[in-house]
Amino acid sequence: MSRHQGNDKRNPGSGRQGGYKKTSHSRGNAPVRSNSSGFSRNENKSAQPKAKPASDDIRLNRYISNSGMCSRREADIYIQSGNVMVNGEVVTEMGYRVKPGDVVKFDGATITPEKKVYVLLNKPKNFSTSADGVRSNENVLSLVKNASKSQLQPVGRMDKTTTGLLLFTNDTELITKFSSPNQRSSKLYHVSLDKNLKFEDLEKVKNGLYIDDHKIFVEEIDYIENEAKSEIGVKMKTANVKIVRKIFEELDYNVIKLDRVTFAGLTKKNLPRGNWRFLTEQEIINLKNI
Repeated sequence: MSRHQGNDKRNPGSGRQGGYKKTSHSRGNAPVRSNSSGFSRNENKSAQPKAKPASDDIRLNRYISNSGMCSRREADIYIQSGNVMVNGEVVTEMGYRVKPGDVVKFDGATITPEKKVYVLLNKPKNFSTSADGVRSNENVLSLVKNASKSQLQPVGRMDKTTTGLLLFTNDTELITKFSSPNQRSSKLYHVSLDKNLKFEDLEKVKNGLYIDDHKIFVEEIDYIENEAKSEIGVKMKTANVKIVRKIFEELDYNVIKLDRVTFAGLTKKNLPRGNWRFLTEQEIINLKNI
């Protein structure tokens, strides 16, 4: 096989009949056929189907996404705009595949893909998710710093006083997905109020409340069994804990404690406060399929 075969975009059968060439010997004007088919047997061995991409090749947009720069969809825009180079040449082709050893530059910076890491933390009180205090010991990132050398980010935000489940990852696509207002995964919150929640107020929340000219709906709301009427369970789609607080503040209740009990099918089972764990393969698959 020619060393260029597989990379040559020309028709491998051009200038040939059926992809194989006839023998060069002739008798008068009629070609001499070396076998009954009229083609050389040795030529059969040289014609191979176009090589498939190697299993370790990766689409350029995924390579960029795996490097943590942006999502695959955003990477397509950068590629089309001519902001991505492979081995010193600008690549604008959609579907271009990066091979092992290729040097990829994104906006002038050399990038490398990272293994995706997914960490679930049971966040304690008095730790912030604010990007302003990333290096602070009071930032949630200080709690998961030993989980990975990769730069992890929290999925969503929590104020200092809110506790419970918080997911971290370097998977920018997953972060973008769960940051979308259209994200439809359920979260369960345990809310502790400064006084008992009146039944009529519980019904108001169940039927939907207007907050800042937007009607807010919950999936479920109820008193927590065997607890005081100030202990409420609220199930909602939103990952914005501020909305949960505002619901009760709108009805003149103060939220004393707010704890996220479940997040997109993940639970606090066997995960004490302040501890973290890696997600299982099945949990990762479930998150991506939501």
